[in-house]
Amino acid sequence: MNCEIICVGTEILLGDILNTNTQYLSQQMAALGFNVLHQCVVGDNAARLAEQLRESLARSELVLLTGGLGPTADDITKEVCCEVMGAELVLDEEELEKIRSYFERRGRVMVAENKKQAFVPKNGKVFANSHGTAPGCAIERDGRYAILMPGPPREMRPMFEQQIKPWLLEKSDSVIFSRMVRTFGIGESAMAAKVADLLDGVNPTVAPYAKDGEALLRVTAKAATQETAAQQCDEVIEKIRERIGQYIYGIDVNGLEFAVVEQLKKTGKKVAFAESCTGGLIAKRITDVPGASEVFEYGVVCYANKVKIDLLGVRPETIEAYTEVSRECAAEMAQGVRRLSGAELGVSVTGFAGPDPAPDGRPAGLIYVGVDSANGTVVRELNTGRGGEGSRDYNRTVAASNALHLALEELRR
Repeated sequence: MNCEIICVGTEILLGDILNTNTQYLSQQMAALGFNVLHQCVVGDNAARLAEQLRESLARSELVLLTGGLGPTADDITKEVCCEVMGAELVLDEEELEKIRSYFERRGRVMVAENKKQAFVPKNGKVFANSHGTAPGCAIERDGRYAILMPGPPREMRPMFEQQIKPWLLEKSDSVIFSRMVRTFGIGESAMAAKVADLLDGVNPTVAPYAKDGEALLRVTAKAATQETAAQQCDEVIEKIRERIGQYIYGIDVNGLEFAVVEQLKKTGKKVAFAESCTGGLIAKRITDVPGASEVFEYGVVCYANKVKIDLLGVRPETIEAYTEVSRECAAEMAQGVRRLSGAELGVSVTGFAGPDPAPDGRPAGLIYVGVDSANGTVVRELNTGRGGEGSRDYNRTVAASNALHLALEELRR
């Protein structure tokens, strides 16, 4: 079954809020075996929304809509959908009582405008909202469905998971299952070349993606059951391992920081960071991972040489002889933060983030990352080749990723 997603709200078009609903719903619908053909955002305009809905229903059997179910005059989604699909809106006394109770539990009085939210399509399917006041609903006409959901993710996602998803499962005859292969140290084009024949597959399919400093492969299979689809994916992943296994750092992990935290927990070790050009970005990424407090206690942002010397114990003569952006300085920073923190791993980064070259002419993107452990000290030199406008964020991201990857390699030794 084909489906489309329409997110309603002028605030989305103006960029006032980030539209995460489309990504979430696309992932969910693909996993349920629906083909997502189109996605779009429409402002709070009845004529444009009606035009888009008619177009979507002409192409697809199922249209998901989020937003525009509130109590104000510009909340028009329900009214427009009923008009397009020939459905009548009727007052649902049960939903009205739920809305009243919602306000009473919070010590507030329901205003008259909220009554609008208790009107639902006659003969439609109603989905209760346990996190807000706007119920969702499904409208059917001639075998075509429109599913309406509230816009706030904290309301929409529980409604989808608990009510709409089971309802949709009854209408899907297959399941789409995906696995993500994450690699580091190989570019997207080089990776794609090594698995070129696998990219031509129809089921499972293999698709390459690129991120700053990483290359990914999404393996997707369609089958009658999730177990069968998963098995098909695993068979292809084994072939991928044979080609590029040395670059794969994880399957179905959310990123390098997640892999590092997982490995630290597995080995019972802790890590500490000494960051110059990344300014705390590595520590931020690690603490984005739930449970990071078990493995990370200590980080130093040592932008100034004085901090490198006074706190980490980097020797002044090292900086004088090699400068603060050097293999030697990175090694002493890693050693110093490990000694200071008592962690099993000390990780360092120092470099020129850009956008301009260094005063001595060395290029933006020249970076050194280091790891110190009981096995000794390892330092890696990077040169991203990126300078000028927009390069600073890229260089810092790549520096942080390389530091995390170097730590992961050490943990897996």
